[in-house]
Amino acid sequence: MASAQKKAEQEKRTIVFVDEAGFYLLPMVVRTYAPRGQPPVLRVPLTRDHISAIGGITPNGRIFMQTQEQAYKAVDVVRFLQVLLRKIPGRLLVVWDGSPIHRADVIKQFLASPMGKRVHVERLPGYAPELNPQEGVWNLLKRRELKNLCCRDLARLRQELVHAKERLRHRQTILQHCFSHTLAEI
Repeated sequence: MASAQKKAEQEKRTIVFVDEAGFYLLPMVVRTYAPRGQPPVLRVPLTRDHISAIGGITPNGRIFMQTQEQAYKAVDVVRFLQVLLRKIPGRLLVVWDGSPIHRADVIKQFLASPMGKRVHVERLPGYAPELNPQEGVWNLLKRRELKNLCCRDLARLRQELVHAKERLRHRQTILQHCFSHTLAEI
C-alpha cells in the first residue's frame, strides 16, 4: 500500500478507494425503545431484494456512489469508473479488493482503452477489508444514517440511501477520519 501511495504522489494521481455493498429491506437494528416488558415488533417483508451500491472515497473526503437493483457485474463497474473519470480531473489510482468482477476481461479492456489509460488499479490484500476506507463509509451509512430504518419497497430504500449519502457528504471530518483510520492501519 505504501508503494501505491508513493506512486500516486509521484504521478500526481488522485487516490480513490472503491468497494461494493448491499442494502436490504430488513433494518439494521441498532437500538430500540419500548415500554419495559413490551419489546417492539418490526413488520417487514422477508425478502432477499436489495439495492446494490458501488462507491468510492478520496483522501479529501469526496464520496461517489451509484446504485442499482441487481448485483454489480464488470460492465457496471466500468460504468462507475467512467463516472469517476468525468467527475475527477487528472489521473486516478483506484484501490479495490480482489473481487472476480474487478479482474474481468471487460475491466481489462476498459483499462487498455484511451479513456482507461488515466486509471491505474491496485488491489488490496484479500485478508484486510479494514484497509479500505469505503468500508467505513458503508458502516456509517448502515449503522448511523440508516439505523432502525424500515422500508416497504426498494424505491423507498433507494431514496433513503441517497438522502443518507447526501447527509454524510457534508460531514467532511467524519469522512476524512475514515480515510485517516485506514492509513493508520498500514
